[in-house]
Amino acid sequence: MSRKFDVVILGAGAAGLFCAIEAGKRGRRVAVLERAERAGKKILISGGGRCNFTNVYCKPENFLSANAHFAKSALARYTPADFIALVEKHRIAHHEKTLGQLFCDRAANDITGMLEAECRTAGAQVFLSQAVREVRRATEFVVRTEAEEFRASALVVATGGLSIPKMGATSFGYELARQFGLKIQKTRPALVPLVFSRKEQKEYGDLAGVSMEVIAAAGDGPEFREKMLITHRGLSGPAILQTSSYWEPGKAVRIDLAPQRDVTSAIRESKARNAGAARAAFVGILPKRFAERWIELHEPSDWTNAALTEYEKQIHEWNVMPAGDEGYEKAEVTAGGVDTDELSSKTMESRRAPGLFFIGEVVDVTGQLGGFNFQWAWASGAAAGRAL
Repeated sequence: MSRKFDVVILGAGAAGLFCAIEAGKRGRRVAVLERAERAGKKILISGGGRCNFTNVYCKPENFLSANAHFAKSALARYTPADFIALVEKHRIAHHEKTLGQLFCDRAANDITGMLEAECRTAGAQVFLSQAVREVRRATEFVVRTEAEEFRASALVVATGGLSIPKMGATSFGYELARQFGLKIQKTRPALVPLVFSRKEQKEYGDLAGVSMEVIAAAGDGPEFREKMLITHRGLSGPAILQTSSYWEPGKAVRIDLAPQRDVTSAIRESKARNAGAARAAFVGILPKRFAERWIELHEPSDWTNAALTEYEKQIHEWNVMPAGDEGYEKAEVTAGGVDTDELSSKTMESRRAPGLFFIGEVVDVTGQLGGFNFQWAWASGAAAGRAL
């Protein structure tokens, strides 16, 4: 059985559904094909089940790409305020958590319900459990699934990246891009926990569950002042997840364990300069278990002013050399993807293959933690949908 549409969108995630809404509003006959049994599965698990659907402070500097300028056009034309207006139109209660992050008060399915309702209003049809077997192009795009065939003059690829394979993530979008001659920027896990080296695992692995506010950075990447969590295998928490997107294997992560605190001042003022004085100084600034372990592993050879100056420096410049990361299984997003040089920044259309569009995570645009990747999904989806 062959079905004819104006547009076929592959993937009923955030970007695909939003593109369908915008294209449907323009009177286009839209089919969204989703291989899973329901739409928006990744939306449903995001933000601890409450969906961090945007960030009010979103700006291009919050995104990582081989072309730092590519995302500017789409982000400027569909803003957080635009999406918030849609959320409020549907009377979805929400709140700002920290650093501009907006979450649903109730549950993430408020967002998927809103998107599905908007699709119905726009006349866009969503077809579930549709695993694509073949995509080809003659005079139009032909998409074959196990049971049906879909034809359209425009094809939008919104298949996501490689992160969280248990949710159905595959490399299909990248393979499709290569099929049509598009280049791919090397992909890697991003917003992902980092794994200790064998030495640090032995030293700190038993402190799993200890959390503290730090400043973390990798290479020339930005600094992030947020919580860090020690796990059985390494480091996690928002500060580390943010830093991981900029980390390269073989390079160190720099961690300030006590931002804007003078930890050793109390030792200098103590009558007895020793490990006991250090414990008294550290506890209250660092978590007790971590403070005791740090003193045990880093006790200076003497307690002179010069040694304490070096001790203070170590606390603010802990260089951790990760053995790796937790991989796509634990990564929130995929960095890299379809090379932005291949796409129009205004429409997301391929420069090589007219009528072929790529949006969302499959593109080499990766947001920081905190709602930025969803805003890219809405913005890139809107850019393509309004161009169809």
